[in-house]
Amino acid sequence: MNGIELIANILKSEGIEWVACYPSNPLIEALAKIDIKVIAFRHERGALMAADGFSRTNDRQKFGVFVMQSAAGAENSMGALAQANADNIPVLVLPGGYTLDRMSVAPNFWASKMYEPVSKYAETIFKVEEIPSIMRRAFHHLRNGRPAPVVVEMPADVCAAQVPTELENSYSFPKQFTSRPTNDAIDAAVAAIQQSKNLLIWSGSGVLMSQATKELQELAELLSAPVYTTMPGKSSFDERHDLSLGAGSTTTTLAAKEFLLKSDTILALGSSLTKTPYSQIIPPGKTIIQNTNNPDSINKDESVDVALVGDTKETITELIIKLKAIYGESKMYDDNVRQEISQYKADMKKEFDPFLNSEEEPISPYRVVKAINETLDLENSIITHDAGAPREQSVAFINATVPHSYIGWGKTTHLGFGLPLIIGAKIANPDKFCLNIMGDGAFGMSGMDFETATRQKIGITTIIYNNGGMATYPVGASNDFPVAREKSGVGVMTGNYANFARTFGGHGIEVTKISELAPALQKAQELNKEGITVIIDIQTSMVSKRGYRA
Repeated sequence: MNGIELIANILKSEGIEWVACYPSNPLIEALAKIDIKVIAFRHERGALMAADGFSRTNDRQKFGVFVMQSAAGAENSMGALAQANADNIPVLVLPGGYTLDRMSVAPNFWASKMYEPVSKYAETIFKVEEIPSIMRRAFHHLRNGRPAPVVVEMPADVCAAQVPTELENSYSFPKQFTSRPTNDAIDAAVAAIQQSKNLLIWSGSGVLMSQATKELQELAELLSAPVYTTMPGKSSFDERHDLSLGAGSTTTTLAAKEFLLKSDTILALGSSLTKTPYSQIIPPGKTIIQNTNNPDSINKDESVDVALVGDTKETITELIIKLKAIYGESKMYDDNVRQEISQYKADMKKEFDPFLNSEEEPISPYRVVKAINETLDLENSIITHDAGAPREQSVAFINATVPHSYIGWGKTTHLGFGLPLIIGAKIANPDKFCLNIMGDGAFGMSGMDFETATRQKIGITTIIYNNGGMATYPVGASNDFPVAREKSGVGVMTGNYANFARTFGGHGIEVTKISELAPALQKAQELNKEGITVIIDIQTSMVSKRGYRA
């Protein structure tokens, strides 16, 4: 057995069922020989993004794995790795490596060294005897502490070497461990909650990752506290609940905006509280209680009054126990909070109804959103957006129900991420209808992986807002580029994406009329069940209307 074969066997013992790849890497053949499915994508970036999507919906119970070649393959993967790292997604990345004598010679790309800033842990295999220990450390880091990418680089000569017989079955499976905040920290948080006059719960992706959505609902109902979810935390709290403020990206709902402004205390659960252009900013003057499993996130972007370092589910459970000792088992039902949230939702609906019910053709993107909310079984669907206008016209408007029914993403928001992401999500959830919404600009970044899904019979649906340009930079806006457009066509895009789908073996549906929206979504669901990949090419208008910002 050589080093590559040992790594393959370790992955098998870890329950890895499939691996995303872009050839070539000797591990690919070794995996196939032991019946681990290998899916070849059309670009390294897309392969890693699909592995990311698989991990996002598995909450550290299963992990996406990505394999690629050294040099150009490792270089091409950098952007997708940075995206996963920014969003705290645990994915295992296994680049091939140069032989040891060439690894540190310029300009050769030493992947594990170059990846250190955009991963949690990166290690090179220098001796074949180290493989069991290195892989144990890798899976330990995937399961424990801050969730993030882990890299193990496989130099060609080291991993081709023979493994000592006594090491062939020496791999030790690392367990998952959780920690909880100290009693003093919990007591401090409870005291701050008691003193608050207007408490708001800020729910991040850590609530999903720790599978704490039921505990979050119990806590919110115990306190009658409104719940705002970050974009990565969207679907951690059912948006049909009368305490839900909805989710936010650059913009958010009216209810979220108003409660973010008026709250005096924010209980942030499972959140790094990272300030990005694609998140709501916490207004000054708040008492902040922050829970995270990464101590480095405390006091990073916000001045934190109480730090609850530990697993989010464990933290919420401890808070509930302490608070019930004070308030009793019955819910602190506050109808005033619920009525206020309901009124804000009604006011927002009134403001956006002209867009959600627009009869204009080309079709308003908001009319598409309305069709999605009304046509799909949202509890049995997984929906994601792409970067730019589709994000801002989806996150605050499409209703998230059960965990991962909507995947919000992006601290750096890589254009084109939605398509490979939804492929990974579909592999993780084969019985769910998986829908990606993207613009024509985003499709240009990753559209060829539609062929990957078609070839592998991964039944996903992609809606493309075909508006002939980049709606993030609408004509006449402050970020428009009118001279560059006139002289060089910058921002102008054309194409028939339904024809593209047919060319690459999928099914293409063209939608030009509002009456065609619901039938198109229904047809896509039927086809996806048969493993047929679908593009719905919708002729849309550029609508500059967005949600709110605190």
